[in-house]
Amino acid sequence: MARKAVRRTLRVTGFVQGVGFRPYVYRLATQHMLGGWVRNDTKGVTICVEGPTEVADIFGEDLLKHLPGLARVDSCTVTSEVPVRDWTSSFTITHSEEDGGTGALITPDSYVCADCADELFDPEDRRHGYPLINCTNCGPRFSIIREVPYDRPKTTMADFAMCEQCQTEYDSPADRRFHAQPNACWVCGPQVRLLASDGSDTGAADPVSAAAKLLRDGGILAVKALGGYQLMADPRSHTAVAGLRARKERSTKPFALLARDCATVERHAVVNNQERRLLESPGRPIVLLQARPCTGLSPDIAPGAPTLGFMLPATPLQLLLLDDVAPVLIATSANAADEPMVHTEEEAHRALAGLADAVLVHDRAIHMRVDDSIARVVHSAVEPKVTFIRRARGYVPDPVPAPFPVSPILAVGGELKNTVCLGSGDSLYVSQHIGDLKSLGNQRFFADTVAHLSGAFGVTPRYVAHDLHPDFHGTRYAASCQDVQLVAVQHHHAHMASCMADNGLDQPVIGVVFDGTGYGTDGTIWGGEFLIGDYRGFERLGHLARFRLPGGDKAVREPARIAIGLLAQYFGAGAAELPLDLVQQRDSFEVGVLMKMAERGINSPQTSSMGRLFDAYSALLGVCEQVDYEGQAAIELEQLIAWDHAPAEPWPLRLAEEEGRLVIDHRPWLEALLADVSDRGHSAAQVSRTFHESVVNAVVEICLRISRTSGVRDVVLSGGVFLNQHLLIRTEQELTHAGLRVYTHGRIPTNDGGLSVGQVMVAAARTSADS
Repeated sequence: MARKAVRRTLRVTGFVQGVGFRPYVYRLATQHMLGGWVRNDTKGVTICVEGPTEVADIFGEDLLKHLPGLARVDSCTVTSEVPVRDWTSSFTITHSEEDGGTGALITPDSYVCADCADELFDPEDRRHGYPLINCTNCGPRFSIIREVPYDRPKTTMADFAMCEQCQTEYDSPADRRFHAQPNACWVCGPQVRLLASDGSDTGAADPVSAAAKLLRDGGILAVKALGGYQLMADPRSHTAVAGLRARKERSTKPFALLARDCATVERHAVVNNQERRLLESPGRPIVLLQARPCTGLSPDIAPGAPTLGFMLPATPLQLLLLDDVAPVLIATSANAADEPMVHTEEEAHRALAGLADAVLVHDRAIHMRVDDSIARVVHSAVEPKVTFIRRARGYVPDPVPAPFPVSPILAVGGELKNTVCLGSGDSLYVSQHIGDLKSLGNQRFFADTVAHLSGAFGVTPRYVAHDLHPDFHGTRYAASCQDVQLVAVQHHHAHMASCMADNGLDQPVIGVVFDGTGYGTDGTIWGGEFLIGDYRGFERLGHLARFRLPGGDKAVREPARIAIGLLAQYFGAGAAELPLDLVQQRDSFEVGVLMKMAERGINSPQTSSMGRLFDAYSALLGVCEQVDYEGQAAIELEQLIAWDHAPAEPWPLRLAEEEGRLVIDHRPWLEALLADVSDRGHSAAQVSRTFHESVVNAVVEICLRISRTSGVRDVVLSGGVFLNQHLLIRTEQELTHAGLRVYTHGRIPTNDGGLSVGQVMVAAARTSADS
């Protein structure tokens, strides 16, 4: 009796293009002696197998068992099946199909796999020392793709014709470089050059060795990486570190470090198993780790900080420099102040002339700039959790699942730490970190990113979601869009919704949203908010008592202004006599002016911002009175806790009621701080811990009150203040202990980098009736 046979077509979606998935299918089908074909298309990969039914069934089962390293299957469905009497035993890989649509996932840029690293350092290999070595299992993806499907002519490698040997590898399904779109070698691929600071070619016969010598001699080198340029220097050289700080005008903000391997990292920082896995993951993010003392690195890398940010190499060029110079190098984004990361040679000539002594470039163009991701492992009340501070290289554009299907929506995010998000169907495509939209450079980057996302995923938005603030660049951009419906989303509602989406929630929650600045529905600056609601809407049930910001935006850069304003608000003219260095060692005239500004409301907007309150307390304790980078005052206030482990009781909590809302009166905290400092002689570290515990206590009390009256027991924590690891962990612990279910961020940053996701979900909920 003849065996039953079938011709079965499967559609596979996920990370299945540019990751060796088609040769994997080819080998598997050949192994099972099935005929048919496999091809890329604009949705993913289509597979057609024909042969005995039971063998086709086994093939389907085996297909998902041993995927290539970078592959991820999100769905695998049978789209057609017909019985056949005769079938072919030949299986082929066919050319990509273009059907006019898009939707295939674009794989993030990846690290250098072990096989390529071995070849890089093998003197017998034809690619020995080739600084752009890659294969199907590693290398650039997102940053070089111009269009989908992911084929070489649609990448920045289109102009490089492969030599005979590279072409043979590319064409052979059995080869590791089969259809590796950036495949190249010394003969046919992009080349590396070392340029002088004025942009002229140094003519170095071995550019990498010449660049390594410059670093060994204490110079500063700009290096073209996967998604843009990095500035490198020797972290053991105090002169090099000081020079880099001076040139970047970055006096205290920590520098990221690039290490050869995890063993090297462990000589300088404490690394647990989950942190090691994160460091070694294909995304190769910067991971924040507890620093070890006295490791031979310059203390000026992260002045006074108990943590260091380490990453492992993501490019062969980085591996070569680490091998030739030192096992650790500084690697920080190459950009002028407030401008995007440099990603073209033209930009490098213009922007890096005063920053770097030389520039190590190569000929493979970067189509989309993408900065390094920053992550850490937070030891929460439940289990250790990876959280992102900046989600970019290695993770973008991997979509976040939408809690429910959404119409085509573009969300333009906030003004600071901007990202944009494109929602369509079950996916939320979050862009890489763009930055602060106050600069023209970042505004152009923003527009390029919107166009690239829309084109790559074939989504034409029907709605554009934006912040309430009328002067944000994103709001103005939204207003300029044609043939779309605009949806304005309140800043803190978007934060709450982003954490809900991050955790797949679609039910009412209590939202605790603490950040620096957000435009409220009443036209004031919010930032210490207790909300209740869902994606469709919210009610403001509590907040921090309002206080003044003398000088407006200037107060954000000078926390001492906020602190003096607080003192004036609660103690009037007597504030000038308080026993605090902040007022006693400061020019009395300046103090008087700031106090009058706050008392009379002159250029002193009111805010309920928890972020600004943290800034004020940092200044009150003499920790940080003027910041060099966003969040510095609060960061340094938190860092004090590392030096004091004594338990602390919270200060008295006084809640007032205002139009049905619970309001945290922080005057008792200020009075207690003064008593702790002047009467009890408590250290700044002790007072910092007490302040943190007081905030935690207030959060728990208000959440419990809201829960009792509403019946809602799910709490989400969002906003940039919750980057404070101590505050996040203690708040989660105490809320959990009180019997509430707590949700925090993981894949989506808790800061403004997550706003665009929340905006999409709010817009989707509000417009669902239109869909």
